[in-house]
Amino acid sequence: MKKNLHFIKKRFSDHLSRTLLLMVTVSLLSTIAHAQKVMEVSPDSIQFHGSLYQKIKTKPTYPRVVGYLSFILPLETLSNGTLTPNFDHHTTSIGFPVGVNVLYSDHFGFSYEFTPTVKASGGSSKMSNLLFDPGTMFRFDHGFTIITRLAFETSGRYGFTPVFNQVYARTKAVNYFVALSLPNRFGESEPYSLGLNLQIGFTFN
Repeated sequence: MKKNLHFIKKRFSDHLSRTLLLMVTVSLLSTIAHAQKVMEVSPDSIQFHGSLYQKIKTKPTYPRVVGYLSFILPLETLSNGTLTPNFDHHTTSIGFPVGVNVLYSDHFGFSYEFTPTVKASGGSSKMSNLLFDPGTMFRFDHGFTIITRLAFETSGRYGFTPVFNQVYARTKAVNYFVALSLPNRFGESEPYSLGLNLQIGFTFN
């Protein structure tokens, strides 16, 4: 009787050991298969609750139209061999460029800009000039853009203005930019002039 009981216990113990070994083996194989499946998922896909979903890549559609607001500060003007600061105790000018950019691709666009200028002098102020300066946009990586503008002023002056524009902050609603421009002007029986302007503003997304 004791021998039979010992034999039964031994067989039960062997059966339990095989069962546990089988369960461990199945668990390991399942884990390895799952790991291989995860590794085979494409970088353009995402796995959620056991299902595989393809990531949607969004690209901007062109042509695209964006508006912008800004202000511009004339810093220096070189004319007839004389460098004149545009900010002193007697006279101050500030412009308010507003415009529309028509973007045709990631690398090219066209800009339409109007700039009214307000001049303060001798305790009074007035709108002294209106500038229309359309131009082509050459867009580069990291938010840098070169704009080549023509310039037509109600004061009678005309010319061209290269602009070097850099986006320095982005949000969902707007992009903030800073630009340096070099207005070259002719006409109105005045000598040629070259200016340096600082422009700060934002575009609507």
